[in-house]
Amino acid sequence: MNIESLKGRSLLTWLDFSAEEIRLLLDLAKQLKLEKQGGKIYQRWVGKTLALLFEKRSTRTRCSFETSFGEEGGHPVFLSMQDIQLGGKETIEDTARVLGRMFSAIEFRGFKQSTVETLAKYSGVPVFNGLTDDYHPTQALCDIMTLEEFCCKGGETCKGKKLVYSGDGRNNVANSLMVISAKLGAHFTVISPSELAPDSKIVDTCTRLAAESGASITVTSDLNAAEGADALYTDVWTSMGEEAKHDERVRLLKPYQVNSSLMAKTGKSDTIFLHCLPAVRGEEVTAEIIDGPASHVFDQAENRKYTIKAIMLAMI
Repeated sequence: MNIESLKGRSLLTWLDFSAEEIRLLLDLAKQLKLEKQGGKIYQRWVGKTLALLFEKRSTRTRCSFETSFGEEGGHPVFLSMQDIQLGGKETIEDTARVLGRMFSAIEFRGFKQSTVETLAKYSGVPVFNGLTDDYHPTQALCDIMTLEEFCCKGGETCKGKKLVYSGDGRNNVANSLMVISAKLGAHFTVISPSELAPDSKIVDTCTRLAAESGASITVTSDLNAAEGADALYTDVWTSMGEEAKHDERVRLLKPYQVNSSLMAKTGKSDTIFLHCLPAVRGEEVTAEIIDGPASHVFDQAENRKYTIKAIMLAMI
């Protein structure tokens, strides 16, 4: 299998991709980072166009897609819900058909997973999930790339490494990390209150996948499950669209804050800290940790660009 085999595909969730296909994308992303560091400039998307559909605000996702596509000679077009009729006067199916005739590919960042699936079904061009309520696949790929950069040596991969997520266990980041870890053979643990545990369906699916790859999936409320973690990960306690639940989330999740006490429970001096950003210092993570030597959140943010470019290069 080579990267050409991915041409024309859409990325909606990593459940649709094999471990070998995901590894191809990771290897390409690492190559692209080396190209950037070496000052190499290519124009691989001259004459190509990318529609960027955003229902939700974004810093890293928007900047990664726009700069990656523009640097390669392509033309990205940003379209917010104030700009187009997506799901308003016009059906999602009709928007997909129109955009598919005008653009080389479509990125969608919004609420419903069904929206990005409909865009992929009716547009006829590759569609990339920049985040939905269910999944955040481009984030998970950069997370694995960062884990391998700082926790793996001598050509090692993430297989056999332990990634621990503490916080809201049923959000899109936790879901995507569970899927990609199960596919690639990394041990994945979610530590969360029972009220915010991952959906049992995705846990069951990932447990089956993990059995095939040699990984393990653990869901618990016990903070001691952080023991042995190569990377400790968290996300904001209140996701976009859930602002009214902020006080309840703080009450539930305060014990699961990533702080020096939780980092110490790993029992390792070289455990790294990861966060998809933006972060609320003093809530899901203390300033001491996110701004300290264990933190690689800005390396992680930078890697969004290379993994997103790899996805688009492979599929457009």
